[in-house]
Amino acid sequence: MDPRLEKYAKLLIRVGINVQPGQTLVIRCPVEKAEFARLLVSEAYRAGAREVVMWWGDQVISRETYLHAADEVFDTFRQWKADEMNTLAREGAAFLSIDSSDPDGMNGIDHSRMTRQSRVFGPAIREYRELQMSDKVQWCIAALPEKNWAKKMFPGVPEEEAMGRLMDAICATMRITRDNDPEEAWRRHNETFNARTGKLNELNFKSLHYTNALGTDLTVELPQGHYWEGGSSTSPRGVVFFPNMPTEEIFTAPRRDGVNGRVVSTKPFDVGGVIIPRFAFTFKDGKIVGVEAEGPHHRELLETEIALDEGASYLGEVALVPYDSPISNMNVLFYDTLFDENASCHLAFGASYPTVKGGADMTEEQRLAAGLNQSITHEDFMIGSADMRITGLTHDGREVDVFVDGNFAI
Repeated sequence: MDPRLEKYAKLLIRVGINVQPGQTLVIRCPVEKAEFARLLVSEAYRAGAREVVMWWGDQVISRETYLHAADEVFDTFRQWKADEMNTLAREGAAFLSIDSSDPDGMNGIDHSRMTRQSRVFGPAIREYRELQMSDKVQWCIAALPEKNWAKKMFPGVPEEEAMGRLMDAICATMRITRDNDPEEAWRRHNETFNARTGKLNELNFKSLHYTNALGTDLTVELPQGHYWEGGSSTSPRGVVFFPNMPTEEIFTAPRRDGVNGRVVSTKPFDVGGVIIPRFAFTFKDGKIVGVEAEGPHHRELLETEIALDEGASYLGEVALVPYDSPISNMNVLFYDTLFDENASCHLAFGASYPTVKGGADMTEEQRLAAGLNQSITHEDFMIGSADMRITGLTHDGREVDVFVDGNFAI
């Protein structure tokens, strides 16, 4: 076994999810990564976990289900599954997810089946999603190499070498080497986030204006009382955890009806196993009113995604990532949002995180009134570039350079 895996497991348990003594931990993991899951379980119990609940996944079986199950299956969701997720979240469990999947593993699936399943799955687990997105429960997403993923990233390279290169890349993003203390590295990393979010919150921008040579010309208004987050989150019990590992982003919520202009993507977007290389959205009063893509099929897929529910066609997140950042400087496309969103400024259509003062304790109606979007989906897409310029407008009318030539100017 790669000796870095033991460090990785300890980092995820002690820092990423930060499981507390007496707490239940839920681990979602692909079956082929059972060996790593065992490391996680052992480390969790050493940290004092009350119980570890395993949720096993298998992409191949999921694919077979979408291909061959009876059509009506995708219009229902078993209540006992939703009850388990909602109850564990309500009881204060922590949720750790390990991603290790083939980016092309769902190619050829009838996308309408996936959409219909999402429309019943989302409402069924509303309580779980609400507690997670408001950071009332600890949650963390991380990743491990998968052979087809590795071969896609490193084409023409023998499988074993490709897997090794992907593992090296993941460890680099996680600040893990064979002889360092990754927990201390993440503590220092978090201090950088705290300094930058402090500056942005002090400036309290009214809006941000994005431009680059690709054709992005977008104005994003920010809600009253918004605040920026980055790096770690803190639960109501005071537990510090990292929702995404790796992470390089600082984010907040846009005002639901305050987005206008056009934005062009800069990295591929995965829609149900179909990679869309480049696309553009046009916004008016917050809503996506125009979709451009290479070929009608890609445009139709995007139009389906933003029609999942009423809120899917509005933005829920605006995130800042410098072009000169560790993951971006690897000059490699991961074909995985967990990594690629941390190499580029990005936006997300769908649900907002409640990043306004008091937002975590607001009702859905109150959040809408505060300018936060509501949806059963949340999909990140990348827009950062080497020439990205972002200008912030303050409430007293001052213009401040936030990004110049793709990097922070503050």
